[in-house]
Amino acid sequence: MDQARSTISKIFNGEPRSYTRFNLTQNMEGDNSQVEMKLSSDVDEEVGGNGVGEHLNHNSNHNPYVVRKPRRTPKNICFIAATTLLVFIIGYLIGYLVHRKKDLAPSCAASMLPFDDTVAQRNYVTGAAPLMDWDDVKKLLAQKLSAPNFEDTFSEFASNSHQAGSPGDEVLGNKVLKRYKEYGMKTWSDEHFIKVQDPPVSGSNKVVFKGREQRPTGFLSYSGNGAATGALLYAYYGQASDFRLLQDKNINLNGRVIVVRAGKISYAEKVANAAKMNASAVLIYPDPADYSIGDDTQLFGHVHMGSGDPYTPGFPSFNHTQFPPVLSSGLPSILAQTISTSTAYNIMRQLGGQSVPGEWGGIGKLGDENDLATVEVNNVVTEKKITNVFGVIKGFVDSDRYVVLGAQRDAWGPGFAKSTVGTSVLVELARSISDMVKNDGFKPRRSIVFASWSAGEYGSIGATEWLEGYLSSLNMKAFSYINLDGVVTGLDGFKAAASPLMYNLIESTLKEVKTPNNPAKTLFSQVARNWEMEVMEPLKLDSAAYPFLAFSGIPSVSFRFATNSASGPAAVDYQYFGTLLDTREKLYAATSNQTPRLAVTAAQFAGQMALRLVHDHLLRMDLQKYDNIIRSRVAEINRKVKSVQRMQPQLLPKALTVQWLMSASGSYSRASRQMMADIQNSNLEDIEMCRVINDRIMTVEKNFLSPYVSPRDSPFRHVLLGSGPHTLKALSNHLEALRTSDPKADADLFRNQFALATWTIQGCANSLAGDVWSLDNEI
Repeated sequence: MDQARSTISKIFNGEPRSYTRFNLTQNMEGDNSQVEMKLSSDVDEEVGGNGVGEHLNHNSNHNPYVVRKPRRTPKNICFIAATTLLVFIIGYLIGYLVHRKKDLAPSCAASMLPFDDTVAQRNYVTGAAPLMDWDDVKKLLAQKLSAPNFEDTFSEFASNSHQAGSPGDEVLGNKVLKRYKEYGMKTWSDEHFIKVQDPPVSGSNKVVFKGREQRPTGFLSYSGNGAATGALLYAYYGQASDFRLLQDKNINLNGRVIVVRAGKISYAEKVANAAKMNASAVLIYPDPADYSIGDDTQLFGHVHMGSGDPYTPGFPSFNHTQFPPVLSSGLPSILAQTISTSTAYNIMRQLGGQSVPGEWGGIGKLGDENDLATVEVNNVVTEKKITNVFGVIKGFVDSDRYVVLGAQRDAWGPGFAKSTVGTSVLVELARSISDMVKNDGFKPRRSIVFASWSAGEYGSIGATEWLEGYLSSLNMKAFSYINLDGVVTGLDGFKAAASPLMYNLIESTLKEVKTPNNPAKTLFSQVARNWEMEVMEPLKLDSAAYPFLAFSGIPSVSFRFATNSASGPAAVDYQYFGTLLDTREKLYAATSNQTPRLAVTAAQFAGQMALRLVHDHLLRMDLQKYDNIIRSRVAEINRKVKSVQRMQPQLLPKALTVQWLMSASGSYSRASRQMMADIQNSNLEDIEMCRVINDRIMTVEKNFLSPYVSPRDSPFRHVLLGSGPHTLKALSNHLEALRTSDPKADADLFRNQFALATWTIQGCANSLAGDVWSLDNEI
């Protein structure tokens, strides 16, 4: 035994018969290193022939690291063989355990190709439980959603009076909260004290023309208050192009009372365009060419060129927040009021002046300097307490990362299409997915937050105030928002508006969700070859998805089933939004009584997008989609810079070059391509690697928010999809103004915004590139 102990001691302790070589191979991120251990043992063979062994033995007294070779007796050989066998058994056990641990380790290999559905179908293991096949997830969701369930939910959440902050709004919020609790979800609520404009409690708003006074009951919140008198002028839809046409006709716009049709753009944009022309007031009416809602139907809306509480711009309206009085830059200074069709036609029949342009497709006159009218607005600013209601299904791996599904709860009147259907879809998805987790073994990797917003009709106040209040928390936590407002407005068309990062997810979901009336066809089969041109449209300011994207940098999507126009791919707007006629009966008539089935399909579309985002190992975001957008905007700016330098050389010197902006564009292009290559080439066997890659993906949208402008002054800071002088679109418009010698153009301001936009895009590219040693320094 002493001999055995001595031999084993020589092998494992003091005498270096083997060495260990550590090869540290660092992954692409630089912070998830894998250690490769290789063992190499000296061979116990007798050295001879060249005298090397003898030389070592002769000098063993002088070198403490030289190993003396023991004498080869049968007893020694027996002990060496036993020891070798023992080492082999130990090595085998270690190898087995390491291999088994590797097999059980959380893996994101299923998403090495982020958009490859065939890979995602296989079973993989998460940190909590086996990952369910995507086909099984889709089937489970489809089984949970049914038209009869929606009929019942519609009845539960329908209300004739649920204006923001009212008792009816509170009752609905409590119903949503109760449902969440029944499903076993963690719930909470969020109170805000907001200021809004409501119609005058006593008295009324007035429009007086040629001695005839009208007192409309509809109103536009956040209008300027007071009275204004000016000559009437018809301006079609009130778009910027419409006002340019009037200017080209040398018509004086200063101080005029502008009459415009509802539609095409938001009320706020119409009023903002008129204010730029120095108009004194705006009257908005529903024209029979666009609306068949009756001659005396009143319109309701708001004219804040922004979202959220305009009296607390850029910060939340919590009750403990005490700020000095401040107003949003998006509040109009001029008066705005809605009028009925009959009132508008009575006025326009009496107008003089030039004839209506033929391209506007109408007859009559535009109005002249003698057609004076007086508009009086007496809206009242009131403070209201609103409550947002939340429930969450927590993820089993990355529970601190979440997708948000949201729907507004309030409406001016019944608001069946505007809020009841969206709230019902929200609640039914919460029920269905909760049941999948509780009873069917579905375990989402990430969390899903279900949000019921209040004060949506005043400009997405509930959603925006939540974003403002928790922006620092949401900044790297919420990776997507899916808006459920107005998801059913028609029968045979489909429209979506979203961040370009989500286009690929929208396309794949369209290919998977069946049509409401034909389970053999998908939604994608109903669109033309160029699906983006037919389906996608710009995200509008009055959508709750817009502040998530342009203010918070969270990729967002809004969609709806609509009625296709007979003349082309454009969708016909639902006529009863913003009226007291948005009822269950009207929507059922607009959808040929298919509203419940369409709601099921809408829930499947939203649900599959959300489940895909919490199911896959890597977030399904197309980083290269922005590449084409940036390139086209930069090319347009480049052409206009050269044009201005040629026509107005004193404004932009030849030294000003677009090279740096083009280099920033190239940096983003290379960074996005390299990111995809890194995903393909890296070892994605551990869950932490997936998290690192997903975090890099999540930074893209946020880094398009300009860090050089104030969220209070320019809340929509996104340089590509936001609004304000910092955007690439504004730079292009500014160049056009410089080219035409517009007195409002400022060459120095342009050069400043040009430089800041360049560095915003370069900063996004740098962040996407990853570690500081990976940055592209070409700029």
